[in-house]
Amino acid sequence: MTTVLIVDDQALQRMGFSMLLEAHSDMNVVGEAANGSEAVRMTAELRPDVVLMDVRMPGMDGIEATRRIVESGGRSRILVLTTFDLDEHAYDALRAGASGFLLKDAQPDELVAGVRAVAAGDAVISPGLTRKLIDAFSDRLPGHSPRQQRRLDDLTGREREVLTAMASGWTNQEIADRLHLAESTVKSHIGRILTKIDARDRVQAVIFAYDTGLVRPA
Repeated sequence: MTTVLIVDDQALQRMGFSMLLEAHSDMNVVGEAANGSEAVRMTAELRPDVVLMDVRMPGMDGIEATRRIVESGGRSRILVLTTFDLDEHAYDALRAGASGFLLKDAQPDELVAGVRAVAAGDAVISPGLTRKLIDAFSDRLPGHSPRQQRRLDDLTGREREVLTAMASGWTNQEIADRLHLAESTVKSHIGRILTKIDARDRVQAVIFAYDTGLVRPA
């Protein structure tokens, strides 16, 4: 059973998402929050698998709420809802630790699949769109820290190749084909990369690759 907290300042929007998710036997909406402050508090109390987070809210917005929830170290993962696919708020939410984002007008089956994927530990955003986002807002990329450099130095040559390919928008199968590896080997490399660089998922690994200069914006 996947537990979900819905965060949106519009009551009708919250109700719609709740009805949609509750129509599925493997979904349980455990709470609804109207702003970021409530989201942080209720996430700590309820510990949902997934927080379905709007970004544009009065008071504490979804970006700051995402940052605080991720920094708390809990198991809850954040799926951000936004209006435009190349929205600076979506970019900021990914940097804050969100596991992906969906458009608010996504089809119902896309939303449900996205919640399930995030709950399973996957990132809900295509690698190519991640790169488009980062390229679009490349002027906001900060310099990397000594800690990030140490993590980058811990990667083997092959792991750097795989991380570079991920950040370039390649799928696991494309990485396998181009580097002449089995797809299962690619998945093993990605698992080790995520552990070594302390990334929650593929999206965070791509951002790490840009932050450290392993990949440059187009």
